[in-house]
Amino acid sequence: MTFLPDLPTFLAFSLACFVLTITPGPDMTLFLGRTLAEGRAAGFAAYAGASTGSLIHTSLAALGLSALIAASPEAFLVLKVCGAGYLIFLAVQAIRSGSTFKLDAKGGQKARSLRASWATGIGINLTNPKIILFFVTFLPQFIHAGDPNAAGKLFFLGVYFIAFATPFVIAMIFAADKLAAALRRRPKITRMIDYVFAGVFSAFAIKILTTQGR
Repeated sequence: MTFLPDLPTFLAFSLACFVLTITPGPDMTLFLGRTLAEGRAAGFAAYAGASTGSLIHTSLAALGLSALIAASPEAFLVLKVCGAGYLIFLAVQAIRSGSTFKLDAKGGQKARSLRASWATGIGINLTNPKIILFFVTFLPQFIHAGDPNAAGKLFFLGVYFIAFATPFVIAMIFAADKLAAALRRRPKITRMIDYVFAGVFSAFAIKILTTQGR
């Protein structure tokens, strides 16, 4: 199938998906926070909203980046190199600033509807500039300039990221209380994840820079 990447690319992307999924951040804070405050159904609804937003980002990135390839493969290469620089920036930020994991400890709030939780998830996802930059700069690292099947591959990778993350997020939501307590009481866990995140993204950045430099 023309939209499927080769096996090395698929495995490398799967590794990146895993690291991104387990790295604490605003998305995990939303899922776990809603689960702890309002129950698992609210947590799942928030995740469904974020996944909807990711699907929209994926579609826009696939269409826009594939058009860029057709118009100017050279410009696409420049985008990939800039993306490598962005990955290095994320790696440095992970080491310097660490993960953001702050659950709202307020209680007694009126329970929101599942639709409201879904809307919150999609709203945070669609308006987060870091997520926009991620889809524009990260996905291209796994596509070659001039690939006639770029749109299909980009869309496949984006959808695969959502599908890959879902089982892990489901497990997190079911174990929300234990996971939240572990992350808050043992900061070394999040710091270890930060270093893994930084290492994986730095490796991807170096790979693309050395490849384009040949």
